[in-house]
Amino acid sequence: MNHKDTKTQSEPISDCVNRAATVTVDAAFAVHSQLGPGLLESVYEKCLAHGLRRRGLVVESQRAVPIEFEGLHLPRALRLDMLVDNCLIVEVKATDALLPVHKAQLLTYLKLTGYRLGLLINFNVPIIKNGITRIAC
Repeated sequence: MNHKDTKTQSEPISDCVNRAATVTVDAAFAVHSQLGPGLLESVYEKCLAHGLRRRGLVVESQRAVPIEFEGLHLPRALRLDMLVDNCLIVEVKATDALLPVHKAQLLTYLKLTGYRLGLLINFNVPIIKNGITRIAC
């Protein structure tokens, strides 16, 4: 058996998840085009959720995520900014710069929930495409 055989091959991201991501990026562009940078994260989150719903996607804002640790059950340990179409995690930021901890946060959310794809969107940038990071597990 060679090394390649011992690695688990992950399935590609589904078309449904990629579609949700594409629509989310489009909605983020629309929000940023109208509002620009400099507002509170909560404003961008609400406007993005509204834009996604208008585009026909289901959005759960501030979705609680439980954590189990050595028999301890924490039912609302984490909160996702958004879960889009029950397949895409979106973390909204309005900060001067994304830090490694922001990416680590989204990656941890993906691992804990089992979802495969997340978008980290920082609206506090002059050009929104520079504020969008796609992270896949």
